[in-house]
Amino acid sequence: MKSSAVATYKEWSAYRSHMLLSLVVGPVFFLVQSSIWKAVFQGRELVNGLSLEQMLTYFAAATLIYYLIMDFADWNLQMLIRTGKFITFIIRPMSHWFFAFSQKVGHRVLGLFFEFLPVYLMFLFLFKIPLIPVYPLWFLLSISLSFIMMFQINYCVGIIGFWLVQAEGIRRVFLIFRDILAGAFLPLSFFPELFQKILFFLPFQFISYVPLRVFMGNYELAGFEMSIPSIVGIQALAVLAMTGITTLLWKLGIKRFTGVGV
Repeated sequence: MKSSAVATYKEWSAYRSHMLLSLVVGPVFFLVQSSIWKAVFQGRELVNGLSLEQMLTYFAAATLIYYLIMDFADWNLQMLIRTGKFITFIIRPMSHWFFAFSQKVGHRVLGLFFEFLPVYLMFLFLFKIPLIPVYPLWFLLSISLSFIMMFQINYCVGIIGFWLVQAEGIRRVFLIFRDILAGAFLPLSFFPELFQKILFFLPFQFISYVPLRVFMGNYELAGFEMSIPSIVGIQALAVLAMTGITTLLWKLGIKRFTGVGV
């Protein structure tokens, strides 16, 4: 893993200027959310149990978490399958799953320095939002599990490429729904109660919503209030379950690979 991660780090560091766009997109997204919620909170102290300060902290932390867990495994795998280049990975001693995960590690280490840290300082000194998790160790564990879950889900989307020649449309639609169902655009506790109960049993909350609530020091969804250790434990079980699903889809998909390309 180390050699693949280091190689990816060096490769992307040559194009680190591409990451400069993230330094604009993240803060702009936060400013939009900030304007919306300041209007919503006019004359109110709480909305769905959250104060304006907590809401702004939620979206600022969501921006930073995305820099840590961002993933491109879905696009990369589908590209390799579509072009037939995936055939080179069949004869390699390292599985593509492990190679792709190593790539993500290297890419996000680079993102830590060129995306996460600059934007964190921007939130701290420009927006005056001290982003310090209530339980730092539990948050580090939760964000690590989130990192893996994001990869697993995206990799499953990439596996669709074994069945569909052109899966780009499905991938793009899925990414939108993934972020919505993960709580990146709106806390999941704001959805209707019935929908919350469905979301509670889906894996998407473990990408963003759970680490965000761990960051804030409390968890609530669909009427369930859990301690931080309990929800992080459930998150770990969800990651294990997702690993099993990924393995199953991989075994089914690899049987369909022809190596022809288009």
